[in-house]
Amino acid sequence: MQIAIIGAGNVGGALAQGLAAKGHALTLGVRDAAKASELAAATGAALASPAAAAAEAEVIILALPWRAAEAAVKGLGDLTGKIVIDCINPIGMVDGVLGLLVGHTTSGGEMVAGWLPGAHVVKTLNQVGAEVMANAAQMPARPVMFIAGDDPAAKTAVAGLLTDLGFAPLDAGMLIRARILEPLAMVWINQAVLRGMGRNWALSVTTKGE
Repeated sequence: MQIAIIGAGNVGGALAQGLAAKGHALTLGVRDAAKASELAAATGAALASPAAAAAEAEVIILALPWRAAEAAVKGLGDLTGKIVIDCINPIGMVDGVLGLLVGHTTSGGEMVAGWLPGAHVVKTLNQVGAEVMANAAQMPARPVMFIAGDDPAAKTAVAGLLTDLGFAPLDAGMLIRARILEPLAMVWINQAVLRGMGRNWALSVTTKGE
């Protein structure tokens, strides 16, 4: 699958390495190609401007900080009919403490969909840090990764990519359910950073048979 990753930071880098290992064709959409040259060489990815990378891709992964998201996403151009994976959490400082900037009446995922009319936006890969994304397949229990989106075919395609990365995809419903998935990022951050859990942990699902 031809995939564009917009952003080449920790999250973009982890996803690039995981997807390249499964044979996906990657383009890194970056403003500064020199800064991403090492990652491109390591993953066999092409380098292009964000808009050019998105234009040629079947799937576009947004691996951006929230503060830069609106301008960057709107700059990608018309993505009608394309699958867009939104990994972004709308996190910032709230009264001096890191927290969600939106939540009860909208979500970051819904806002991204508003910036990209016609695209099939799927909210996922926002519930753990880059460290887990890089080694999900090596964990003793397959980590769960929830998905929210309005287009069933897009969610099926994204679920396949999540499986490639080592996650167990679980459908959370329509894109409006991003409002319950984005707070999971704060649960992960709380445990990883404030409660001493460290950054190499994730949720998994266990069920009891009849």
